[in-house]
Amino acid sequence: MADEGFDCDVLVVGLGPVGAMLALLLARSGVSAIALDKDTAVYPLPRAAHFDHEIMRLFQQVGIAEEVGRNAQAAPAYEFRAADGQVLMRIDLPQLAPCGWAAGYMFHQPAVENALRERLEADPLAQMRLAHRFVRLEQYADGVTATFAGPDGETQIRARYLVGCDGASSAVREAIGGALDDYRFDEPWLVIDAVVEPGARLPDVNLQICDPARPTTCVLMGPGRHRWEFMLLPGETAEQVLDDGFITPLIEAWDCGPVRLERKAVYRFHGLVAKDWRAGRVLLAGDSAHQMPPFAGQGMCSGLRDAANLAWKLRVVLRGEADDALLDTYQAEREPHVRTYIELAIGMGRVVCTQDPELAAQRDAGMLAQRAAGVAPLPPAAPAALASAAVMTGASGAGALFPQPVCAQAGRLDDAIGEGPWLIAREPCPEAADFAIALSDPRLAPFAQDIDAWLDRHGASAVLVRPDRYVFGAGEPAALAAAYRRALRPV
Repeated sequence: MADEGFDCDVLVVGLGPVGAMLALLLARSGVSAIALDKDTAVYPLPRAAHFDHEIMRLFQQVGIAEEVGRNAQAAPAYEFRAADGQVLMRIDLPQLAPCGWAAGYMFHQPAVENALRERLEADPLAQMRLAHRFVRLEQYADGVTATFAGPDGETQIRARYLVGCDGASSAVREAIGGALDDYRFDEPWLVIDAVVEPGARLPDVNLQICDPARPTTCVLMGPGRHRWEFMLLPGETAEQVLDDGFITPLIEAWDCGPVRLERKAVYRFHGLVAKDWRAGRVLLAGDSAHQMPPFAGQGMCSGLRDAANLAWKLRVVLRGEADDALLDTYQAEREPHVRTYIELAIGMGRVVCTQDPELAAQRDAGMLAQRAAGVAPLPPAAPAALASAAVMTGASGAGALFPQPVCAQAGRLDDAIGEGPWLIAREPCPEAADFAIALSDPRLAPFAQDIDAWLDRHGASAVLVRPDRYVFGAGEPAALAAAYRRALRPV
């Protein structure tokens, strides 16, 4: 789709999971994309540990759910335990969540990244260029020129938009003068990844050990792998804790049998949000835009939601179906969502990281009392519905994620009806014939009962679902179609 004089429509800097997903979503929708990375291959060791049902739905959308599933396992439960082993809190995770998949998965990141790159490499509208380090950019009224240092020296690429997905120390963010909002939560942790050998005995749920002597995390990873995270105590240094002589007793204390250490690293768990996610034709996504502690397992998930939100908006703008101002709704929608998860993760971290024995005893007593009373000690991880000019303000269901019904014989809704937007209505809607689907359509027959029940709950005869599977609004079909067109191109 790129105009003459441009090398591509969208230039993606950084080929981690967020950059690869964004480039793939764009290419699949007819937008030409070039994705570059300073490294020559996927980082071969585990990093992110968890993704949720919404992200598995996104993997389904780009056709890699089966491959991802081979390198992931559904997470059964998440427990907070006291130093003496008492369960302070338990969150049981359903095996069928609203997006049509298990609520959560523990996975092996390199396998997922390789699956994304294989799909990207096969798409004729996408290019990958490795060993290319971002140097600088210049913006113009109609595009961006970026300079990269590659194997053959400096090269320039001209694109209509550029998205920085280049991680926590983002050079793209620096290039646009991006400042960060700091939550002032900064805790150093030792992260140990291990391969599980035959005969090993490991917990079958994810654990937070709220031990003031050393707060510890113990979680499943992809099949055949496990992770421990140990909080550094005052006076301990990264060099000290990375020594095998320090690590071995920590693992042996679990009496877990044979495991083989695969990776060891020290991370600083913190909460940061870029103040501006857009500067003209340059945007930020993933860790370039926000970072969070891992306690809620939402770091990579949040970046992949960025990619889904941004991809469809870039597509309709580049096609001339929407004003460039639609891109301003990206941060307006995603930042509150991200901040909810950062604040949840920090709240969980402050529970876990208590090192004062007296305060820890008070915490344990309070959480045990809440558990006995059936009260959740932590707020639910439920961000507010999206709110921006890209949803129909005041309409029922607006800004919520639309569920994906599953039928044993027919599979999942998204596969049956394809890419959005969808205007699903009880009766045909000629005003939106290009994207309307009547509930009587044979493709919807296996899911009609679930969709009909959703419409009943919202008192509506139709629902308009955006391409990122979020609800634009529910109501009367012709009014929804008209409002959607106005939202893309305000008068």
